[in-house]
Amino acid sequence: METVILAVVIAVVVIGALGGLLIGSRRKKSLPPAPPTTPDITAPPAEPHIGDEAEIPHDEERRTIEEVDLPDGSAAPVVVEEPEPVVEVPAIEIPEPTAGRLVRLRARLSRSQNALGKGLLTLLSREHLDEDTWEEIEDTLLTADVGVQPTQELVERLRERVKVLGTRTPEELRTLLREELLQLLVPEFDREVKTDSPLDTPGIVMVVGVNGTGKTTTTGKLARVLVADGKNVVLGAADTFRAAAADQLQTWGERVGARTVRGPEGGDPASIAFDAVKEGIEEGADVVLIDTAGRLHTKTGLMDELGKVKRVVEKHAPLDEVLLVLDATTGQNGLVQARVFAEVVDITGIVLTKLDGTAKGGIVIAVQRELGVPVKLVGLGEGADDLAPFEPEAFVDALIGE
Repeated sequence: METVILAVVIAVVVIGALGGLLIGSRRKKSLPPAPPTTPDITAPPAEPHIGDEAEIPHDEERRTIEEVDLPDGSAAPVVVEEPEPVVEVPAIEIPEPTAGRLVRLRARLSRSQNALGKGLLTLLSREHLDEDTWEEIEDTLLTADVGVQPTQELVERLRERVKVLGTRTPEELRTLLREELLQLLVPEFDREVKTDSPLDTPGIVMVVGVNGTGKTTTTGKLARVLVADGKNVVLGAADTFRAAAADQLQTWGERVGARTVRGPEGGDPASIAFDAVKEGIEEGADVVLIDTAGRLHTKTGLMDELGKVKRVVEKHAPLDEVLLVLDATTGQNGLVQARVFAEVVDITGIVLTKLDGTAKGGIVIAVQRELGVPVKLVGLGEGADDLAPFEPEAFVDALIGE
């Protein structure tokens, strides 16, 4: 019995050993060939195992923190700076002298105003001056914006003088009309722009007017007039409500060498006007021109602001001149503007712009009568030197022609 059991055990052991050998040989046959020994450079580097980063190569010397070089920026890329563009300083212009400027511009004035004079001369030359003719003369004057009261006065004087004159030659009529128109223009008015202060301060001129009358441009052109007369001018850009008004004024000033004092857009106009006068005094300037914002005459608050500018400026010195700029093409509406401005500041003179662009030159007579102050300057074009001192004789000669 024991012999049988021993034989079975031996048989199981032998079979197991043979099975193990068979499986081992099959596994060896199914394994793929070993990969080549050339390293794959595209494979990501093997991740370090725990403790690898603390391992120090035996052949590398330890360095202290003092021996470690810090970056000094020497390896930074070199930035080549481009040279700044050369800004050319505009050459200072020398304006033409103002004496006789209106005479030189008379042809330009005549083109727009001559119709008025010729129309009056034609009517007065009629053989019989009946009531209908005199009404036509009145209509001609009213159409030219002479105004109701001045028109009535002119017609009455003309009727009297024509009646006394009797016969009327063209030359006599021209002389008669010239004398009467001159009388309406009040030739005895002092039309000089006051720029000489009685104190030891610059003359201070404030320019006022509504939007669109050419006020800032007129201020720039006035600077040219004063420079042409040998004055040293400082400009105050107190029109802070209109975009680019200060830039526009500064450009005008740079052309004739006049410095512009300005502030931030939307800043306090009174403060800028104050600073302009202060700097004008410090620099020993002859004249300070202050360009104010184009106040709408219907805006009470803005008109109060204009009064504030005047009061602040007068802390330095009294104003020598307040010029009201009016657009001649607006006609009777300009008179409404004039009345309102006269209530806020004491207007001392009038500047009529765009006089070459209207046949209504009678506005010169009407506005003088309305304010009781003279027209001192007239604008006769877009050119830099087209602002001229007003000369009644040259103006009337342009009206009635040769």
